[in-house]
Formats: sequence, structure tokens, C-alpha cells
Amino acid sequence: MVVFSRTALGSFDSSIPLARTSLDPIVSDIEYLGSVVSGESQVTSSVFDRIKRGFDILFAVAALVVLSPVILVAAVLIRMESEGSVFYKQERIGLNRRSGDRRGGSSSGFDGTDRRASIDRRKKINAGKPFNIYKLRTMRSDAEKAGPALSSKGDPRITRIGHILRRTRIDEIPQFINVIRGDMSIVGPRPERSFFINQVRREIPEFPLRLKVRPGITGLAQVEDGYTETVEQMTGKLYYDLKYIAELSLIQEIRILFKTVFVVISGKGAC
Repeated sequence: MVVFSRTALGSFDSSIPLARTSLDPIVSDIEYLGSVVSGESQVTSSVFDRIKRGFDILFAVAALVVLSPVILVAAVLIRMESEGSVFYKQERIGLNRRSGDRRGGSSSGFDGTDRRASIDRRKKINAGKPFNIYKLRTMRSDAEKAGPALSSKGDPRITRIGHILRRTRIDEIPQFINVIRGDMSIVGPRPERSFFINQVRREIPEFPLRLKVRPGITGLAQVEDGYTETVEQMTGKLYYDLKYIAELSLIQEIRILFKTVFVVISGKGAC
């Protein structure tokens, strides 16, 4: 299979409705990988799951202990620059527990109406489980008053301290809490909001297949394809997400972690 050119994605006009036929040969590659991933009732082995989960917990706990002073300094700077909470939480869609990893995770604490609403949302996005992702706040408190919107380079909603936190990936540190809770993994596809998942899957039905594994803090798409600024670029990243799932292995995990270190040090791409 020939890997498509990534430069084509950069020329897309986000104001033009996404047409499935306009993405060839990207779509053909995604369809191929989608058929591979969807054909697997369980994409990981129990041994791989245990090793990966054990590493996730140990790494996340160690990272939070070592980086706690960084969080404290960042929190002070955030409060000095703008009003509002230091931490930011947002609902994202996680693992589809009806496929792939079938082990239980932490309880979300939903009950009654909240539980029914959660189930309704899961039905709309192929049973992906909603969870709250945690970050250090990098935008103004009213950043999405007009509705959901992807961030972009030079985004006026991002504060001055926010630009630094994003460039250094310090804003992502609280996500280690999500890893410990079982919502996320260190490595995996980035979790998205249901709004954008439903928007993309109208044209690319393979998009929810990303939910067959736990979402991650870093992933193949992030180290290979940089920031996601448009829905079209989100669609393009699906190739790497499905490739990651189709080729799950400890070697691939290690390779992505090393690439992540390079991305963070060099300031290129996104994690």
C-alpha cells in the first residue's frame, strides 16, 4: 500500500463541505485500514493489555510526582494573567468497551438522568464512553461561548501564558490523572469531542474505529502530523490512528514515545 502525500491536506479549504470522493487516495487507504481494524473483534492481547496498562500507571504516577512543582508554577502564572479556574475539563469520547479492550475501568460516577444521557451519547458515536479530560487552562474562560471550535496557531483565544504552556506541552500534564483513572493511555489516538466525531463520521464512517483502543496523551498521528486545526486535518490523521491500531506492538509504543520526546524538545508537531 502506498502512503499518501500529507501536503494535500494542507491545501483544503475548511469552508468547503468535505466530500468523501475528494479524499482519494486517502480514503482508499483509510478504508483498507478500517477493514483490517473492524475485522478484529479484539485488537490487543491480554498480555499486551497488562503490560501497557502497568506501564501507563507507573509512568503516570511518576510523572505527576516529578512534575508537580511545574504544575504549581504554571497554576500561579495562569491565575496572575487571567481570571477563572486553573484547570480546564472538557467531555471527550473514550474507549468503546463493546469492542477491543473489554476490561472494566474506573467508575464515572454517573447515575439517573446523567447515566441515561451518557448512554444516549454513546449510541450516537458507536458506544464510545464519555469522560472528562483534564488540562491546565490555556484559553480565556469564555473561549467557546460561541460553540465548539478547534484551536489554531495564533488563535486569539489563547492567553500569553497559554501559548508557552501549549508549546512546551505543560498544559497536558493533568491528563496523567486520566491515565491513572483508566480513561486514557500514554500512547493512543487523541480523544475527540462527540461534536467533531459526528461531524467527521458523516463523510468518513471509519472514524469511530479509533475508539477500539484507549485514547492517549500522545500518539502516532500527533508525532507524524502535527496540530489539528480543521476537521479536514482531523480526517487526515485518521490514517495514522488506524495504522497505529492495526500494527499495535510494544516496539511501536516505544518508537512513538521516543518521537514524542523529540517533538517536545524541538517544539514541532503536537502531542
